[in-house]
Amino acid sequence: MVPRALTIAGSDSGGGAGIQADLKTFTVLGVYGMSAITSITVQNTVGVHGVVDLPPEVVYDQIRVVVEDIGVDACKTGMLSNEDIIKAVAKAIKDTRIEKLVVDPVMRAKSGDPLLKQSARETLIREILPLALLVTPNIPEAEELCGFKIRNLEDMERACRKILSYGPSAVVVKGGHMEGKESVDVFYDGQSFEYLRGRFINTKNTHGTGCTFSSAITAHLAKGHSLKEAVMMAKEYIQKAIENSLPLGKGHGPLNHMWPFYSFKT
Repeated sequence: MVPRALTIAGSDSGGGAGIQADLKTFTVLGVYGMSAITSITVQNTVGVHGVVDLPPEVVYDQIRVVVEDIGVDACKTGMLSNEDIIKAVAKAIKDTRIEKLVVDPVMRAKSGDPLLKQSARETLIREILPLALLVTPNIPEAEELCGFKIRNLEDMERACRKILSYGPSAVVVKGGHMEGKESVDVFYDGQSFEYLRGRFINTKNTHGTGCTFSSAITAHLAKGHSLKEAVMMAKEYIQKAIENSLPLGKGHGPLNHMWPFYSFKT
């Protein structure tokens, strides 16, 4: 049977992040992609110009009907903008017994515009993180989840331990915001740390990086790979997607999700 992956996230009208990035990634990596849209954003490479949240019951039903009919081998969450949507998603995940869940705790767009209401952060920690097989925060997101600044690898390890205490099975703190010649992500499963190293790419075209990384992990999980294998393969995919990113728009351009088929060097 073809591997099946579900993304529960917001729609990005610019096509670089959110549902659009997830479905592109699923397709390239050879899995059948499905979506439950949580919010519609009015967005381009410059910023987020508006957000319309869908009713929580509609979000819940989108998840329920695809699981009941098609089935889901792995699932990811992205933008969950308010408390009611978070609770609806958590209930749907539990009711449909989704096991392989990757949580990308989306808080801001690449432009800096907020995508998670301040009041909903504790709800995300309480309701969603304990259901996760893996949580994938970047450094600013990890700082908000942990309540302290992250300046080096030791701080990233400390953040991994803190986030793991919220209940997920594993954490990967992404190091793309750290200065240096390398981009180092720190993976922790409660047993040992793994350091995923990649060459730092000096480009402003990184819109959708977090969405794409988490959806690549989800795709590989759906195909039956172990969590550690899925994370390592996703790191390779995202590295190439950034190296071949697309100079589109006036702000932060998108990655090239289709790099296995064509490249566009920046």
